[in-house]
Amino acid sequence: MSGDDVRAVRAGRRTVEVQRPDKVLFPSGGDAKEYTKSDLVDYYRAVAPFMLPQLRGRPLMLERHPDGLDGPQFMQKNTPDTYPDWITRVEVPKEGGTVCHTVCDDTATLVYLADQACITLHRWLSRTGRLESPDRMVFDLDPSGDSFAPVREAARLLGELLDELKLPSALMTTGSRGLHVIVPVGRHHGFDEVREFARDVADTLAAAHPDRLTTAARKKDRGDRLYLDVQRNAYAQTAVVPFTVRARPGAPVAVPVTWDQLDEPDFGPRRWTIADAADQARTNPWADTPTRGRALGPARRRLDALRG
Repeated sequence: MSGDDVRAVRAGRRTVEVQRPDKVLFPSGGDAKEYTKSDLVDYYRAVAPFMLPQLRGRPLMLERHPDGLDGPQFMQKNTPDTYPDWITRVEVPKEGGTVCHTVCDDTATLVYLADQACITLHRWLSRTGRLESPDRMVFDLDPSGDSFAPVREAARLLGELLDELKLPSALMTTGSRGLHVIVPVGRHHGFDEVREFARDVADTLAAAHPDRLTTAARKKDRGDRLYLDVQRNAYAQTAVVPFTVRARPGAPVAVPVTWDQLDEPDFGPRRWTIADAADQARTNPWADTPTRGRALGPARRRLDALRG
């Protein structure tokens, strides 16, 4: 391989070799700009200070596109033996054996994964050491159509209900069609308890707005209502990582936002791309969201009182 086919990238204390940096991962077309592997590497290196706190200690599922968006894609759980030994791994039990998940603890790992054409990172909601106990609860607001207005409305309603339950919440675009609302929770709750609580919150909201919201898992049962999805709150399930790039034309990014940004006219799930998401990251949109999770006991009592 010639020198032009390899780019040496400094990442923390390490230098990572990026193979074929000019390879196009995101082709141009319509309004979408072209982005190369080198562009992906530069973006992930730029947002690493903001992204790594959301990644450290969490098993990952990696969405790889070796030949870019126009080629085949696959989801990777197990860490290949070819990955450098300095990349953190965690052995996770599964039926009949274990899975050796990749864990991204530093900038060098983030750059290496970009070199592997890992476009999107999906994280567990728990961390190594206490994999059975999530420290995040996620509500995925999934619209039935392309209109973003129902997503805006659902986010406001959910945020108001969580405020009433005295639970802090953070808002994030998905880079796809909807929004995620994320609640930090204490690590002494198991997944079953967290998912049951999330389902009861979603059911309460859907019952108050039955013409607009639903918790029906089957698409045929939803009609044109927005789906309040809480299924990610389960052991070994994943959610897209804050600041990760999505495998869609134009390289949109899943971006943390403030609740006030929900009212901006140009706000939408694909508002930011790798061209400008680092600028949003530097505004520290989640500065007011506590990093320590809340116990769900008091919120459960408030929710039960609301439900009558």
